[in-house]
Amino acid sequence: MGKPIKIILSVIAAITLLLTIIIFTLPFFINPNNFKPEIIAVIKHKTGRDLILTGDIKISFFPWSGVSTGKMILSNAAGFENKTFATLEESIIKINLLPLFLNEIEIEQVLIKGLTLNLEKNSQGINNWDDLTTTNTINVTHLSPSIINSKPAAKNQLTLSIINGVVIENALFNWKNQQSGKTLSIKDINIITNKLSYDESVTVDLSMLATSSENNWTEYIKLKTELIINQAQTALLLNHSDLKLKTTITTKNNSDKSILATLTINNVAMDRTKQSINVSGLKLTSQDISLTAEISGNTINGKSSFQGPINIGPFNLSNILNQLNITTSIMPDSKALSKVAGTFNFLATDSSIDLQNMAVTIDDNQIKGSTNITDFSQPVITFNLDANSINLDPYLALDKDNHSIFLTSPAITLALGTFALPVEPLKKLNINGQLSLKNLKVNKMSMQDVQLKLAVKEGLIKTQQSAKGFYNGSYDGNFSADIRNNKPALAISEKIVNVQIAHLLNDFNGVAKLSGLLDLSTELEGQGNNANELKSSLKGNLRFSLTDSAIKGFNLQKIIDDAKTLIKESTLPTNNKNDQMLFSKLSGTVTINNGLMLNDDLVGNATKVHLNGKGTADLNTEKLDYKLNARYIKTKATATEPEQLTDTPININIAGTFAEPNYSVDLAAILNDKNKAKIERFIDKNQNKINDITHKIDKKIGPGLGDFLKGLLKKTKE
Repeated sequence: MGKPIKIILSVIAAITLLLTIIIFTLPFFINPNNFKPEIIAVIKHKTGRDLILTGDIKISFFPWSGVSTGKMILSNAAGFENKTFATLEESIIKINLLPLFLNEIEIEQVLIKGLTLNLEKNSQGINNWDDLTTTNTINVTHLSPSIINSKPAAKNQLTLSIINGVVIENALFNWKNQQSGKTLSIKDINIITNKLSYDESVTVDLSMLATSSENNWTEYIKLKTELIINQAQTALLLNHSDLKLKTTITTKNNSDKSILATLTINNVAMDRTKQSINVSGLKLTSQDISLTAEISGNTINGKSSFQGPINIGPFNLSNILNQLNITTSIMPDSKALSKVAGTFNFLATDSSIDLQNMAVTIDDNQIKGSTNITDFSQPVITFNLDANSINLDPYLALDKDNHSIFLTSPAITLALGTFALPVEPLKKLNINGQLSLKNLKVNKMSMQDVQLKLAVKEGLIKTQQSAKGFYNGSYDGNFSADIRNNKPALAISEKIVNVQIAHLLNDFNGVAKLSGLLDLSTELEGQGNNANELKSSLKGNLRFSLTDSAIKGFNLQKIIDDAKTLIKESTLPTNNKNDQMLFSKLSGTVTINNGLMLNDDLVGNATKVHLNGKGTADLNTEKLDYKLNARYIKTKATATEPEQLTDTPININIAGTFAEPNYSVDLAAILNDKNKAKIERFIDKNQNKINDITHKIDKKIGPGLGDFLKGLLKKTKE
């Protein structure tokens, strides 16, 4: 046995010595750069593209066998803007020598530096890599993935056993779609892996920077994960994945805002045979947002789908929007959007997403239901939502130019709300859905059993809203907007029946100076890019009827009686803070033209007074110019005879603004000769009290009346 062993060892020693001599001497006799023309010719023949090799090709043989290249440039396909398809600054492949004796290829390292890849789609929809994926490309001999648990290799056949590491440094990926004009750039791509082996864990460390000029954002991505691929290359498993995303958005004022996100996953299992994927323990955190999910997916007949539950923990949406320069300061409540959360089950395909069992929390509002989005290229959104109670007032934008708050209907509130939304995205929306609410509060008004239907398509917006419970009455309304042109055109129609106006006014400003049952109908239209333009263009009509009503703090009948008492007795009447005027009915119509409201048929019936009115109210300037004409009722109407009125009217002028109206009463008609004589005697006895009396008259009855009487008293005495 000793002699054979000695012979074998001697042979091995001789072979080792011979290989050592070859490794050290071969580079001096063979120059691989002499083969550049042949390499270039093969690439040209197989792909039709030009290959430029500007750097040296180097071969090393110790301590490993390796090949390194300098700069290489591959030309683009014909018909594309960029002349270069790919550029490589340097590449190195190192192969361990000893496994070669066992017909095994063990790659020590693959190093790729400065790879630039320019991918394009032309206007005809052809990609600049399509020609490289045809059968007329270079055929690469298949190498078995592993010698472990594999069939014995054929004699003299090399098998790839392992790659100990891959390093990609400073790669650049450019994408341009000539059809859509969209571009994407991913640069600073760095990938490092440890030993690549099937059925064993491989550490992958990746980082890159993606930018989009159209959307003004950049995103830094860093991923670290453990990767396992089976020998048959049919299954993949990711363990303990840690993905960090940092997004920077450049706004119009060129200020950069960043969002840092971290994604962790317990494991991802993909099975190519079953065409399935399962993601467990997914958690995405960004700022104070925390999202968890369990996702499963599969592909059937070429169509992929994903489903699973998603939970979004409470977060402050207002802070995130402000960090992105999307201001929320126009909202009246500083705490608006401070608590947003939601859960739902989703089913997503390549072109649609369906959300079921939705439970969304927005501050104190709870919304449930479902929504569906189909055809991502031209999205169609449908929804069916319901909520127990929603208060919209904390989210309605304040008017910066006018701080006055006016009572507006739900449809008008919707109209004004459209101006707070960007118009261009609205033009692209296609939405159809409905929202049911048990309780709704908007513009300080409360409604019950509310139904809202919304339809948006190609720049046309339509809503139908109704409330079965609206201050003991009901409400129905329609709103439409055409935003296809430069100035959106709006149309509104509304109807309210048997509404307790006092309860509504109490909710609106805490004071109700008007009571009764109100019936109201409106038909309005206008156009503009903001609320002021809308008001100045508003046209339409309004009809109202108020029954069993009372106007508090104003009693025309008592004003007339007080004036007569003053004239007869020369003493001021007693003050009564509970003055009110009762009407059995108050009705009229209003026409609106370019924001000017005109009423000329106001009719009111009180206990002893018949009232007519006409005048204007300007929505643009908020100025009032209105006149009331009141006459005493001598005899009430009967079944056969109309009511009889006195011949002398009392005129009341209403001026000022919506927020601060003022009244003046014309009492000239009741100052006859006998009254004037009475006043003259009063002046002689109370000269020193006249100024004080007239001042109190102004406060009691209305501005202007004291001056009127003072002038009249002066004229009477003269």
